[in-house]
Amino acid sequence: RIGAAATYLEIRRDARVAARCPLLAAMARDVGALQIQARGTLGGNLASGSPAADGVSALAALDATLVLASTRGARRVPLASFYTGYRRSVLAADELIEAIEIALPPEGSPFAWRKVGTRQAQAISKVAFAALAVVAEGRAARLGLGMASVAPTVAFLPATRALGLSRPLATITDADVEQAVLADVSPIDDVRSTAAYRRHVAVRLAQRFFGELRAL
Repeated sequence: RIGAAATYLEIRRDARVAARCPLLAAMARDVGALQIQARGTLGGNLASGSPAADGVSALAALDATLVLASTRGARRVPLASFYTGYRRSVLAADELIEAIEIALPPEGSPFAWRKVGTRQAQAISKVAFAALAVVAEGRAARLGLGMASVAPTVAFLPATRALGLSRPLATITDADVEQAVLADVSPIDDVRSTAAYRRHVAVRLAQRFFGELRAL
């Protein structure tokens, strides 16, 4: 459980996060400059609803649940059900995001975090990709995915996830992954990138992660 006001700097420096949730620590190291890491929070990233949100991508891969609180009490909403469209969510006018809850995977579980963009310029990513898997006997027993800047909201890649859970990893080809990813993303052209480039990168990042899983 992480409070919504936890900053990225606190997350990246916390030894417990580094040991038990390295995906979150890796993401926190890549969010903007040090000044942003010292002020920015997970709750703020979630509430803004940006489709380019690094923190939301990592939390998507971790199957996070949000605790929403008001004077009426608290309720828990899976992150996958939180957003209803571009910068829109189920958060009521009188609610705040209080905390984020994560079911921690076993230590050593394979994960990926990739942020593609002009990092030295502190620019918003062209594409960001987060993934986490729990693998047993050649199959994914748990698979979480999150991708930023490829859809109106952070994408959970349901077709790609379903593919990864459907059969032994050794039987999933790069062509299978490409087909699933292209069904999951709907990028646009903007000042940071083109839709074609984003589709290409999205496919390659997912293929690389599945390749790593096949090699286990």
